[in-house]
Amino acid sequence: MTIAQPRAAATDINAFVALCGRRRWANRVAALTDMGASNSQAARATLQRHALELTLARMADPAAAASASRGERLILAFAREAARLAGNLAPAPRARLVALLRDGLEGEATLIPLFHTLRVAAMQRARGFEVHFAGLADDSPHDLLIRRDGQEAEVVCETVSAEEGRPVHRGDWCALVDMVNPDLRTWLAAHPGRYLLKMTLPEGLQGPTRTAALHAQISAMLAAQKRQNASGDAVMKLDPLILAGAQASLNPSLPSTLRASFGHEAHLAVTGDASGGSVFVMAARAGQENAIASAVARRMAAAASARLTGLRPGILAMFVEDLQRSEWRALRETLELEGAARRFLTDRAAKPVLAISCSSRMEMFGLTPPDAAEGGELRFRNQAHPAARDPAFLPAIASSV
Repeated sequence: MTIAQPRAAATDINAFVALCGRRRWANRVAALTDMGASNSQAARATLQRHALELTLARMADPAAAASASRGERLILAFAREAARLAGNLAPAPRARLVALLRDGLEGEATLIPLFHTLRVAAMQRARGFEVHFAGLADDSPHDLLIRRDGQEAEVVCETVSAEEGRPVHRGDWCALVDMVNPDLRTWLAAHPGRYLLKMTLPEGLQGPTRTAALHAQISAMLAAQKRQNASGDAVMKLDPLILAGAQASLNPSLPSTLRASFGHEAHLAVTGDASGGSVFVMAARAGQENAIASAVARRMAAAASARLTGLRPGILAMFVEDLQRSEWRALRETLELEGAARRFLTDRAAKPVLAISCSSRMEMFGLTPPDAAEGGELRFRNQAHPAARDPAFLPAIASSV
């Protein structure tokens, strides 16, 4: 796929918006823009989740398009590919594509699943495969059918949220921070200084009921001026904040210093007073480690069972959504994701699977290693599959690690 050039951005965006429905697109962008006016943690998290739509909206401005980054031009290229694909489809398949786009513009949904499919198709074409959008054209359970040198393989493009493997959900953490921030500002006004509230949540944090209960615990602890509070749901300890490089309360290096100190699995929040002289940090961890790789493997098993026909070799193209850069890097560097994928490939459910690929927003938005995987994805070949050594498939299945 050719990266969209700035001068073509207006045409690309116009065709894509027409496909989405102009009123629907305008309403979506307006809602996200209004949300951006809020300074809440939940609003910032939502804007991050919908970065793809906001990127496309910005690129409609000729001035922004003229200075577009490589990642922004990649997103433009996928939007252009969606419009081009729609023009080549018969009415029923085109209606399926439009439905996917419009579903992605509703509520918490995003355009990521469709753009993931478009990106996988582009990568396979670049490797010399002929690509057929079987899911759209034929209403097949798999998304793509790729052909090369007389051989065919089914490709399933699956998106799985990292939230499925987190005991502490980021959305609920953001809601908690927004609830407790007024209490923290009141605390700082009465007790100037630098504080660290460390929390261990044995059962994690999921759902509004648990979030409200934890907020009440924190508020009660601060109101009673306690330094420790323990229950079956949370163990909390309030200490002075002592971190190298963090003595100037809200200096720009504080977030990275905290992340380095607490690790990629910690949930962090920083609240400062209006004068900038005091700071209150909350750091929370679950009672057990994240299991994001295991969640991805479970989705692999479900996709292999439900979306591969077994008539041809299958490739599972997994997109891991809702990840921070540090989490994606850790999943790769610790080989946790590789281990989960290779264990799955030994299961009976993996019999039709020829290979697995894994990617994230870091690759979709054009980031480079070490933030993104080398070559645009991780790949793991199923050595036990009969087609594992077929030269026709090697460009798509050769293990990348």
